[in-house]
Amino acid sequence: MDQFFLLLKYAFFGFVQGITEPIPISSSGHLVFAEKILDIHIEGFSFEVFMNFASLLAVLVIYREDLVRLTTNGLNFTMTRDRKYRADFMFIVYLIIGTIPAAVIGIVAEDFISANLKDIKVVGASLIVTGIALWLIRNLRGRKYDQDLSIKDALIVGLAQAVALIPGISRSGATIVAAMGRGMKQETALRYSFLLYIPVSVGTMILSFGDIKNDPLLDQLLIPYLVAFLISFIASYISLKWLIGIMARGNLKYFAIYCFIVGPLVILFM
Repeated sequence: MDQFFLLLKYAFFGFVQGITEPIPISSSGHLVFAEKILDIHIEGFSFEVFMNFASLLAVLVIYREDLVRLTTNGLNFTMTRDRKYRADFMFIVYLIIGTIPAAVIGIVAEDFISANLKDIKVVGASLIVTGIALWLIRNLRGRKYDQDLSIKDALIVGLAQAVALIPGISRSGATIVAAMGRGMKQETALRYSFLLYIPVSVGTMILSFGDIKNDPLLDQLLIPYLVAFLISFIASYISLKWLIGIMARGNLKYFAIYCFIVGPLVILFM
């Protein structure tokens, strides 16, 4: 019976992580809420890394055609300097540039964030900030396509991703808001946001390898982790597909309203 409830707990948290990771309502914040509400603690150092990897796989599956095209055309431009491949090559360059702010700030400020910014009230306030940002850009209809991006666009969206290191600030929300604020079309903003997630997620996994290897509970929790991983992957896939449809219809305001409701409730009652 204890093993059953253990599996059930990790399956639940895998679902929460998966369903909230792609959409702009902060997966890290919702994991904190879930632990607080249910008075359940997730054991082990490796859980969040496993769940992020599950969401990463969902992103790779959904954007696989873009990744193949970018890789192929990027290599072709490197070898031939043919201008018809230049736009995809530069998109890769902008992804690299956009990754730098979060990588640097994450390394420098990780201990400070863990020690000072994971309070439940901070998460609630951050969720309100996310809602305000989403509300401000809810009616924007940009004109920039993939080939129209610039170094400045990449840096600003990258800085927004770094801000999302604060629990309660949605990574997808922050990057989509910044991208649309820079005039990107919804499709371009969404693609850039989630392709930007790939190097950050891979980097996090690499940096966390030592923690996973030395996790004393890894053997004991391997099966619960795998169950949570599978559920998180499925939930992330469904959630991202849903977000793509919502972005196409311009309905980001509903996420803003959700943040406006949940954020104050967290501050007042948790």
